[in-house]
Amino acid sequence: MPTYDYQCGACDHKWELFQSMNDSPVQSCPKCKKRKAKRLLGLGAGLIFKGTGFYETDYKKKSGGEPKESPSSTDSGSSDKSSTPKKETKKESKPKKAKAA
Repeated sequence: MPTYDYQCGACDHKWELFQSMNDSPVQSCPKCKKRKAKRLLGLGAGLIFKGTGFYETDYKKKSGGEPKESPSSTDSGSSDKSSTPKKETKKESKPKKAKAA
């Protein structure tokens, strides 16, 4: 059930009222008893999760970029694979001379 803000048009008294969404707006001011009360437009509250099972980062959009490699996918033992790729260099071979016959 939401809390609604009201203001009296006669005496400018402001108050909050906790009522069901199905209830009709109050028209009487609790201070001056005149029927000049109007419900004010409120921004409402954001969605709030309470409890230990919710985290602030659960619903945030992750920015682009490539996914990071998880530590479980790399080998921790010794291997001939290196973590940084090596560039292959081509050795220039001299053209073979043809034998004269």
